[in-house]
Amino acid sequence: MGAKTGLLVYADGEVPGLLKQVGVADVERTAAMMRRLYPGWAVEAAVGSNLWEAVYPPVGRAYAGSWPGVELLCDRRVMVDRPSQLPEELVAASAGRRLVLHAMHSVVDWLSFAVWEDGRLLRSLSLSPDSGIVENIGEPLPFELPYWKGERPAQIIPWPDVEEKPYPLPFHPLVMGEDALRALCGFVAEGRPDPSDVDAEAIDLHGFLVRDPNAPDPAVREAALRAAVAAMGPPRTYVLGPDGTLTRREVL
Repeated sequence: MGAKTGLLVYADGEVPGLLKQVGVADVERTAAMMRRLYPGWAVEAAVGSNLWEAVYPPVGRAYAGSWPGVELLCDRRVMVDRPSQLPEELVAASAGRRLVLHAMHSVVDWLSFAVWEDGRLLRSLSLSPDSGIVENIGEPLPFELPYWKGERPAQIIPWPDVEEKPYPLPFHPLVMGEDALRALCGFVAEGRPDPSDVDAEAIDLHGFLVRDPNAPDPAVREAALRAAVAAMGPPRTYVLGPDGTLTRREVL
């Protein structure tokens, strides 16, 4: 599993049904939505993408679409550890509507999702094996129940030469994350699509460059990242054997 998402949807009802009805998003309408969601930020038009490919944009880029009844934003900015702390302007924009957040990151097995109705947080869950349950607000949604009941335990491939330990959570966050994405937004990032799913590849989104004037200089962040990469050791490569075990491959 390697899915990553940073997705926010505003809707006048159930998101999956509304996304199945959208056509081409009006660029001026979408740009106006971006200005509402990024007050004081520099927002510039950029190359667009489609929903399936856009759910995890590069830093400093966002993809969005605005249609009557539903608006959608893909941006790493919404990937917050605690959905209850989503920036106030993003929640305020959901007045009178439903707001859905979906964020996950495969590198750390992290999942976060939330649902608001008219600005009121109904359900929020954020968890990862390293941090445990970071936030758990409201009653579990129907798609969650098999996981909490222990019906879908995590299945982990053990690493060679590493003492096997029980997975720290009762289920794998990324597996629940795909069910959450389908239940809340109507499609999946990985796995086999269902004929009834939203065709995310057919939904075109407009692209934007977004910059917070109060954020650190991107060049400074890039230099720090390069320094961190340079300090890392050599990569380790593993191959999956026919019996399901991992074997380290020596890099010459």
